Amino acid sequence: MGSLLPDLAEGESGAVVWHREHLRTADHPAVAAAAERADVLVPVFAFDPAFYAGDGLACDSRVRFLHDCLDDLDRQYAAAGGGLTLAHGDPVEVLGSVLDAGWEVLAARSPTGRYGKRRDERAREAGVAFVAGDGLVRDTDRTRENWQERVTDWFTGERYDPDLGAVRLATPETGVSVESIERRYDVTPEKEQVPTGGRAAALERLEGFVDDIASYPGSISSPLDAREGTSGLSPYLAFGCLSVREAYQHVHASAPEGRAREMFTSRLYWNRHYEQKLADWPGWLDEAVNPELRGFNRERHDPELVAAWKRGETGYPMVDAAMRCLAATGWLNFRMRAMCVSFYFHVLQQPWRVGADWFYHHLVDAEASINYTQWQSQCGLVGTPTLRVYNPRKQVRDQDPEGEWIRRWVPELEGLPAEHLDRPERTPLSVQQECGVRVGEDGDFPRPVVEYEPAVEEFWRRYDAVKPAAAARLGEAEIARRASLSGGIEGAERIAAEHGGEGDAAEQADLAAFE
Repeated sequence: MGSLLPDLAEGESGAVVWHREHLRTADHPAVAAAAERADVLVPVFAFDPAFYAGDGLACDSRVRFLHDCLDDLDRQYAAAGGGLTLAHGDPVEVLGSVLDAGWEVLAARSPTGRYGKRRDERAREAGVAFVAGDGLVRDTDRTRENWQERVTDWFTGERYDPDLGAVRLATPETGVSVESIERRYDVTPEKEQVPTGGRAAALERLEGFVDDIASYPGSISSPLDAREGTSGLSPYLAFGCLSVREAYQHVHASAPEGRAREMFTSRLYWNRHYEQKLADWPGWLDEAVNPELRGFNRERHDPELVAAWKRGETGYPMVDAAMRCLAATGWLNFRMRAMCVSFYFHVLQQPWRVGADWFYHHLVDAEASINYTQWQSQCGLVGTPTLRVYNPRKQVRDQDPEGEWIRRWVPELEGLPAEHLDRPERTPLSVQQECGVRVGEDGDFPRPVVEYEPAVEEFWRRYDAVKPAAAARLGEAEIARRASLSGGIEGAERIAAEHGGEGDAAEQADLAAFE
């Protein structure tokens, strides 16, 4: 790509902005820095073959959403007199040719793990400058000290406002296009109800959410209501079509004060919280944060149970509806995600990474920092005292008592009376015959693949056996830091002294607080 860079006039300086997941020009630290430093600016996105590989952990619908975002980003630059330059290949090699030509390369700094971490380390070694500006605390061992105050200052602070009119935007011709990449990798999305990607769609969604924010608190738990009742911003935040700060400031400026606004903005703090966790310790994606819990459930790996969970054929209607919805739409509300994680790890007792990778593959809004830290937290791999095990039968009664959502995704239960949806296997044969729904080995809907009560009792017996040792490990400075415990080492030592005793919801909230 170096030979395709535009010529610079004598005395001119050139810079490339490497876009990765920050697919916007507004409130973008690297774009702002490049516009200040350079006379000529070339914004670049490199299609990385690793992202499209079989183990790239991205379904085609998420890939298409990315491509929508790139088309929109090109339009953002076009409005300023330029365009987005597309390349294909190992990004570090693409950028290396730019650096060899004497151009500066800048990218927004963001936490990542696995392949992304190795890629960014290679890029840094090659000379790419990573510009911080996401509100996270770095370059200190005490990242959690006064964390909430620091992030609040960032949320309420001045946004980056790149002056693209002060630079010459250049768009070299590379022969690479979104269409050519989709043909090359046979991108064929199959999911339904997937929103269109890009900043324009994100801003429209944000405006619509603010107009109806009063309904937000009552919509977040029910999977039926959450589809339209929540913000719908998560995929746009994941790809950086909006900055989290933009969402925060817009909601605070436009939405009335009250519970709804506070609930939503608190979730923006959680977004930064989980990004901070990954910045502090990239291992969240790969191994249990508490060493005593590494390998928990590994010896119980049963591919048939995992396959039944993935297909939505476990015999538990709420779980099966959620898993089918995930596969069909790439989205679930938080409660259903947590329930499916709990069922997988606490009831089926299967190794967490397999399930976490499955979620990451299918979720259109997948963010590594949120997906993997939430999996570890919901599974109990941190080792803190309080652990919630979701009862999928109770979730039917609480969140879908009439069965409207279940019947949408598990149509074989269409005729079953609502009072039997929490435990179809207990439906009297006379009722099954009358409503035309058969439950069992040869029926329309399977019996439970495991019995809930004995499975949960067994899990607790196994978990309680290691809980004291896990709590003790939280007294170690390194483990306490990566677990982000409230109260620092002192708080961890208190937990260790209590060796993982009983806790309540308030204590659980305290443990995850923004200290």
